Amino acid sequence: MTGFAPWLHAHLRARTAILDLYCHPMSDAHSNSPTPHDENQLIHERREKLKVLRERQAAGLGVAFPNDFQPSHKAAELFASYDALDAAALAELGATTQVAGRMMLKRVMGKASFCTLQDASFGPSDGRIQVYVKGEEVGDALYEDFKHWDLGDIVAAEGRMFKTKTGELSIHATRVRLLTKSLRPMPDKFHGIADQEVKYRQRYIDLMTDEASRKRFVARSKAVSGIREFMVHHGFLEVETPMLHPIPGGANAKPFTTHHNALDQQMFLRIAPELYLKRLIVGGFDRVFEINRNFRNEGISVRHNPEFTMMEFYAAYWNYQDLMTFTEDLVRDAALKATGSLQMSYGGKPVDLAQPFERLTIIEAIQKYTDAGEHVLDAEWLTNSLRKLGMTEAKHHLSTRSLASLQVLYFEETVEDKLWQPTFICEHPVEISPLARESDTKPGVTERFELYITGREFGNGFSELNDAQDQAARFHAQVAAKDNGDDEAMYYDHDFVRALEYGMPPTGGCGIGIDRLMMLLTDSASIRDIILFPALRREV
Repeated sequence: MTGFAPWLHAHLRARTAILDLYCHPMSDAHSNSPTPHDENQLIHERREKLKVLRERQAAGLGVAFPNDFQPSHKAAELFASYDALDAAALAELGATTQVAGRMMLKRVMGKASFCTLQDASFGPSDGRIQVYVKGEEVGDALYEDFKHWDLGDIVAAEGRMFKTKTGELSIHATRVRLLTKSLRPMPDKFHGIADQEVKYRQRYIDLMTDEASRKRFVARSKAVSGIREFMVHHGFLEVETPMLHPIPGGANAKPFTTHHNALDQQMFLRIAPELYLKRLIVGGFDRVFEINRNFRNEGISVRHNPEFTMMEFYAAYWNYQDLMTFTEDLVRDAALKATGSLQMSYGGKPVDLAQPFERLTIIEAIQKYTDAGEHVLDAEWLTNSLRKLGMTEAKHHLSTRSLASLQVLYFEETVEDKLWQPTFICEHPVEISPLARESDTKPGVTERFELYITGREFGNGFSELNDAQDQAARFHAQVAAKDNGDDEAMYYDHDFVRALEYGMPPTGGCGIGIDRLMMLLTDSASIRDIILFPALRREV
């Protein structure tokens, strides 16, 4: 069989050394996780085993880390093809296979043993297939070696398909081979908060031991791929814009800063791609989108990671009403492709993506979910109410805020967490929406929406401001705010204003938080659960 050079008998010195090491083999997967002292001893023993393999290689008796094997099947394929057959039919068929995977379980029973290999496939067996290894089939010398391979080792097996007396689909091995020696013992299971940190910091351990985690990230991949297909199907062009910006823009956020040596200038990691994508609309592309990584030098929480994924899209001749309809369809399509259903459960509570997403103004939402009533139009009442909720003049500048701005603060404090079912909240004030078009019929508010599900924001979109002079004035106001201590206010972007001066058609644009959407679709409580490598404090 291709990829299987026969193992030769080791010379006496190597055989004696390796048998000495095997006198204390690693315990079965059902045992408790080792203590740090025990783990260090196990690591030492595994390294000594690898040392013997290297000695064998030096003597021309094999390769310590071979790279000449390719499996013919995955576990899921084998179950799909053969699990429905009974033992007699499978024996008559005589099917053979070559597989490889991480050894997750092993039972040594004298002259015959069972092991379970895990590969990257999914299905009824969760990517696992059992292998039956018998000394008289694979050879006594190789079987002796196999008995002392460790859990976590990457193992290859060749043999014929059969079913055990209990009806479990298995491989009767004619050859087995150690492909990669694992030098660290695998944990049995995770316990408590400290181990949750390990799952995030050492994601490779999480993935190899937690089937639910692997499935969660597969669902994320399917959803992101589905979003990309949905956008292309609707005539959007996928583009790429810079991640290093000379001026941070496109959102109110504190950027990460760096220095470009060749240009000898300060640069900023992207907080949003918006201003670059709108430049492309100016240039003549009608519909563009980017699935992008953004960076914001802000807090970390179960909802926030300083590096996160968004999808932003822009369509000429659309307004914010068009965007809401499209966004609703996009979220449903992503849910169907990732989970196959529009009926979600998040934190034990149902979420219905099939029903029409509700559309409310900020004022309507306050009146629906609180007892404010007509007081929502009273700035003094709102100011006093916000003070009762703990807001201070020093921090929130209540006395100088507009009525619309006070309404937003009150909404955020009293309504946001009540928006469990999908809801678009519309008409945000101009002063907090520096890139959005002001309403033609309601001065002071913009044609803007935010999408809320499960009490948190999932998307933000608006009819884009395409009046270059108005945009310049808004930027100047942002600069003034920054000068007054607002480190999240925007800079003045001269080139973007210049681009608008060439003329941008009426346009609608929206950003959707991919990470938060994945939290919903996978019922994950923390954003760290759906980011493969979340930001963590450096280990010491």
